[in-house]
Formats: sequence, structure tokens, C-alpha cells
Amino acid sequence: MTAESSASALEQRVLAALERVIDPEIRRPVTELDMIDGVTVSTVADGTTRAEVQLRLTIVGCPAADRIERDVRTAASSVDGIDDVALDVGVMDRATRDALIDRLRGDRPRGHPFTPDALTRVIAVTSGKGGVGKSTVTANLAVALAQRGLRVGLMDADVFGFSIPGILGIADAKPTRVGEMIMPPRVHGLAVISIGMFVDPHTSVSWRGPMLHRTVEQFLTDVYFGDLDVLVIDMPPGTGDIAISIGQLLPHAEVLVVTTPQKAAADVAERSALVARQTGQTVIGVVENMTGYVQPDGSVLDLFGSGGGDETAARLDVDVLARVPLSLALREGGDAGRPIVLAGDDAPGETDAAAQAIRDLADRVIERGRGLAGRPLTVTPR
Repeated sequence: MTAESSASALEQRVLAALERVIDPEIRRPVTELDMIDGVTVSTVADGTTRAEVQLRLTIVGCPAADRIERDVRTAASSVDGIDDVALDVGVMDRATRDALIDRLRGDRPRGHPFTPDALTRVIAVTSGKGGVGKSTVTANLAVALAQRGLRVGLMDADVFGFSIPGILGIADAKPTRVGEMIMPPRVHGLAVISIGMFVDPHTSVSWRGPMLHRTVEQFLTDVYFGDLDVLVIDMPPGTGDIAISIGQLLPHAEVLVVTTPQKAAADVAERSALVARQTGQTVIGVVENMTGYVQPDGSVLDLFGSGGGDETAARLDVDVLARVPLSLALREGGDAGRPIVLAGDDAPGETDAAAQAIRDLADRVIERGRGLAGRPLTVTPR
């Protein structure tokens, strides 16, 4: 074999190795994304064989640059016969980046991809009032679904009371903009977007209906979640503009209603479900949060009363899908930015009870599947 053919063979092997390098934001191989502009293998003065890789990042200041560069260097170095790796790091030109964006968007028309005939299930978690632990349940449910191997996106639609970034431990995370596309931060297997990633966390959001609708629409349209099995939405409490907008944009969404055992919470929980039904959404069940507190002697103290979940479910003619016990560890996990379902199955006491209740909820959501209503069947009548 000549020196030229040997170098060419090594270049092909390096390219093959680079196919294993995944962009952490787009979740596809860098070779597929046209981020590798070329590989050259040569013998340098000291006799070592060097692979020079031309890496083109999507944007200037790409937040994942260090990780991508490290992974590219590691992959290229793993090829037998390569002694040294040199990276030539640059940025894609406009034409290449525009072509990439078009390819990622696919053939779908302008608009969000979560249509009734899409394969992605949309689970909207709502409540009649604030303070019932809806966001905590939502974040933990999304993580539990991801733990079961599903590709999960989490959209924080609670614009005025956004808390998902803090609960997940990414309060300082910022999305990356590539052209008109927004690449959401990823944590615990989730792609996450929230208005809290765009505004000062200590500044109040004072927007009216049109602005709220535009924000929700942009999250659904411009954020690149990738191919999802499930999109989980943390809804704002009540029956305001955002609930109506999401009902219009996602009339096929499945709705989980979170309440506490307290009668006052149960009375208003029903209202959010009724608004969802008016837009065509399907209420799939009730989650009763803060269901009693297990004391050291094993007795249960009903700090928030009892029966609220059952009452709400009966009125809506659905099942109570989960009862999450009042848990100090659940609250601490939210404050610390580490969802409780990340704890091991052998976690003691209340940690195990609350985490297991949400894991069981995830299993029930998965087992329920998604109906065929509103979806075209790929069959031809004869």
C-alpha cells in the first residue's frame, strides 16, 4: 500500500470514528450535521501520524464548543495508527448553516410540529390554583418518563410563575440560537425551555394576551426539541390566556389535573379541566399531591384534609392516577434542583414513597398510550 492510499484509509477510519460524536444540543452526529469540513492525515517531521480535523461549529460562541472539541479529539485519537490530533476550529458559513436549519426542520410547513397526526404525545399538567405542587409534579414526571427510555421535552408555559429551571437545577442555563431556531438546554435526559431562560429571574413578567400567545407559539415553533416521544407542558394555574392559547394550538393534548386533598383546591381544580375539554383536549386523570404525612409511628396525618382527589376525579369521570404523599424530601429536591425521582429505588422512607408514586404515575401514563382519535390512518379502502 502506498503512503497516499494508507493516509486515505486512515482518513476514512477517522471519519467513521467521528460519526460517534453527538452534538449535545441537536443530538445528532457531527458528521451528519456537516460540522466536519474535512480530515487530513499526514506524517510530521518526527515520524508521528497526525490527523487534522476541520471542525465547523454552528455559531460563534457555541456553548457546547468545549465538549464537542473534546469528543472529536477523543474519537479521532482512538483510531489505530493515529498518534496525534490537531483541530482546526471555525464556524459554519451562512449557506451551510441555513441548509442545516432547513434539513432539521424537514419538509414540514411553517408552524409547530406537534400536530394531531404527529407521533409525539403532548401531556399538559394543569391545576385550578397555585400552590398545589403542580410544577414539582411536572418536572419529576418528565424526568421519570425520560428514565424509562423515552425522548422527552419539557415546556414551562407558566410564564408568570416559571419555576421549572430552578426545580431542575438549571436556573442559569440559556438556550442557543442557531439562525431562527432555538436549541434548548438539556438536563436529566430532557430538552427544556422556559421564559425564565430569557428574563432576569428577579424581574416580574407583565404581559397581556397577545404577547402570551406569541410566546407559547414561538416555544412550539422555533424551539428545536428534536424527535420527541412526549412533550410535557407545565401549565399555569387557572383558566387564563395561556390555557386558551395552548388549547387552540394543541387541541389533541392529554391533560393531567393536579390538586391537593383539600376541598378548596379540589373545587377549583375541575375548572381548568373543563376549559381543556372545551378546546377538545382529553383529561386523562387526576394527581392528588400532598396526600397525608407519614409520621414516625406509621400513622398518617392529613394536613390538607382528604378526599379532594377522589372528588375531582368523580366530577370529571376519570381516575386518580397517583397520590403523592406530603414529603419534605420532595420539597428539598425541588429547592436543590435535583428531582426526587433521581434518587435510587433504595432511598429510605418518605423519599421512596414520593418518588415511587411519581414513577408509578409515569408508568400509568405510558401504559395508557395514545388513542387514534384525530390521527389519519395509513390505509387505503378497497
